[in-house]
Amino acid sequence: MRILIIGARGSVGRTVVNALEDRHDLIRAGLASGDIQVDLENLDSIRNMYRNAGNIDAVVAAIGHGHFGPVEEMTGELWMKGILHKALPQINVVLEGIPWVSDRGSFTLTSGVLNRDPIAGCASAASANGAIDGFVLGAAGDMPRGIRINSVSPGLLENSTDRYTGKFPGHEPVSSRRVGLAFTKSIEGVVTGQTIRID
Repeated sequence: MRILIIGARGSVGRTVVNALEDRHDLIRAGLASGDIQVDLENLDSIRNMYRNAGNIDAVVAAIGHGHFGPVEEMTGELWMKGILHKALPQINVVLEGIPWVSDRGSFTLTSGVLNRDPIAGCASAASANGAIDGFVLGAAGDMPRGIRINSVSPGLLENSTDRYTGKFPGHEPVSSRRVGLAFTKSIEGVVTGQTIRID
């Protein structure tokens, strides 16, 4: 399969590449690296990415970030960071990509653990994760030509623990291998409309 992986150099993206590169043709996309450069907060850039990639069998979106901080100090603008920098870009990847994905192809988005197992200061990130998972559930029944759509929702990745030291008390980090298997299930399997959780 020809698979477009957006965010291929990030913590999640690297696990996807490692899980798939030995048997698929991967096209790596990123803001400043990869085979194709793309700014996912710019619709014209997303459209240009698909024109450069051409017809593909699967798309992975492994990108996004949100605001972290106490609710009492949050503003609507800060809360929207999770929507504008994580949820909406991934949703636009689907909406703009449908014409480029082959019959019975797939989209796999990336959410995360915080909307089901929160930590302090995560309301913005949790909201973005919930929006992604909800979009996947709602969109699956409307996807044309047998195209499937899922999200992968990992816990704290082992390869990210240093960056989040002390912020995920009691959370068991998940291995890159398990995260890679979840994306493999979404891409090579038959499920659709699912949030594949790795806890």
